[in-house]
Amino acid sequence: ERSPGIPFIIVSGTLGEETAIDSLQAGATDYVLKHRLTRLAPAARRALDEAEERLKRSRAEEALQNEQQFLRAILDSVEAGIVACDARGILTLFNRAARQMHSLSEEPVPPDQWPKKYDLYQPDGRTLLRMEEVPLYRALQGERVRNAEMIIIPKNGPPRTIVSSGQPIADAQGRNLGAVVAFQDITERKLLESQLRQAQKMEAIGRLAGGVAHDFNNLLNVILGYSEMVLGEIGPDDPHRPRIEQVRKAGERAASLTRQLLAFSRKQVIQPRVLDLGALVAEMEKMLRRLIGEDIELLIRAQPGVLRIKADPGQIEQIALNLVVNARDAMPQGGRLTIETAGVDLDERFARDHPGARPGSYVMLAVGDTGCGMTPEIQARMFEPFFTTKEPGKGTGMGLATVYGIVKQGDGYISVDSEPERGTTFRIYLPPTLEATEAAQPRDASASPRGTETILVVEDDLSVRNVVRDCLRIYGYTVLETGDPEEGLRICREHQGTIDLLMTDVVLPKMSGRALATRVSSLRAGMRVLFMSGYTDDALGQHGVLARDVAFLQKPFHLTVMARKVREVLDQNRPVAS
Repeated sequence: ERSPGIPFIIVSGTLGEETAIDSLQAGATDYVLKHRLTRLAPAARRALDEAEERLKRSRAEEALQNEQQFLRAILDSVEAGIVACDARGILTLFNRAARQMHSLSEEPVPPDQWPKKYDLYQPDGRTLLRMEEVPLYRALQGERVRNAEMIIIPKNGPPRTIVSSGQPIADAQGRNLGAVVAFQDITERKLLESQLRQAQKMEAIGRLAGGVAHDFNNLLNVILGYSEMVLGEIGPDDPHRPRIEQVRKAGERAASLTRQLLAFSRKQVIQPRVLDLGALVAEMEKMLRRLIGEDIELLIRAQPGVLRIKADPGQIEQIALNLVVNARDAMPQGGRLTIETAGVDLDERFARDHPGARPGSYVMLAVGDTGCGMTPEIQARMFEPFFTTKEPGKGTGMGLATVYGIVKQGDGYISVDSEPERGTTFRIYLPPTLEATEAAQPRDASASPRGTETILVVEDDLSVRNVVRDCLRIYGYTVLETGDPEEGLRICREHQGTIDLLMTDVVLPKMSGRALATRVSSLRAGMRVLFMSGYTDDALGQHGVLARDVAFLQKPFHLTVMARKVREVLDQNRPVAS
């Protein structure tokens, strides 16, 4: 027992056959009777040889076991799953990653049962793989499989997308010994790729929408401007008045739609100020209760005086209104609508799941409902402009698209949790600010918009220029006009009288409106400037955010609004923005 490797020979003069057998079974190598001692030397030699052979075999088995353990450790340390089978298709090897992903068992499973046994599906996640489509089986048939994608559904987890590569195993003589495949879980990568494609698609749609909205705004400016002029010139009993009013109303609806397109495309010009988000939501409570009706319970958890952001108040109200309307429409039979504001910290995981997001502290606005929820297919398209699940005539499909654009323009992020029949929660994350809140400046509504000053209008769209010129003349102003910024500079140099205001489009041929204003300031110090545009190209401020000293008029505008803005700028004692 202490030294089992040492040979042991029994030498006896009276050893019986039964005792000899018991001795051999107990571990003796041999036995020699004393009257036959000539057998002792050969027996000893044979015993030593056998002991040496046993030692070699023991060492070989130990080395083989160590090698197998080492190979097993290598296989188990690999993140990719590895599975091998013999020539009959019986699984003979799988590493830890494969066991974890596939819930593999040690029992032999024939190839025709692999898809059902291991829940192997087509990339659509609904169609079970056929045996001949399974990568390991394809490799067993001699095929070299590369990047075969499929879905597996583990027993204890959600579906996973995996990609497999495999090949047959053969010996030196080319005989088929089986097959091996390696596969990786690419679920997270597929999710990120999908999110990136969605972001790129939204960016492309946004560029298209911004360009279309810009062109429409110029057209709408003419329609709204001249319809206002005509309505101001005809009497209340004129038979044409109802028709002209319908033209104006249609123009206003179209203008509202283009504003939403600009918001989606992040081309809307905004004038942000420091806001208390909790106070803003609390102020909207009465209006929101009227909006949703009595059959929906409204729950507001807002903290006034705590959460400050720098944003355009009209845009934040637009976000809240659009999300509340969306929630209301998702609960036609009533339900509960919750609005919450809070300070939150977004971590690295959130940033990974939302391409472009940065970890850090944010102010959150959450709007949740207990309505019908959304399928994954609807969620994939919910922010696209004009996409709607409502009946024709019940919605434009711009509500969520507008929210998306406003949030992106404000360097924020959106997350959505939704399941059919379980409700939906939108969470908006906006950067906080440490600046103090600002009070909104009251407008002097009593001031007359008329005047006698001289105004230089630089607008390359002839129709828009004409309507602006005609309106300004109606209000008493002297108008100099051109569609060429170089011509505008020439007028500034050569005009004999004063020019009190430069009214210029932002986007002009040859030079921007901002560059024109800068050059004008060197020719006529103190001349005021009013910019106008249908969208922003960052000429007035980064991402459409206006500096505090910039006067701006968003196209399309009502002529009365333009006249008041012109009067406001002329009455302010400030130099040209440069």
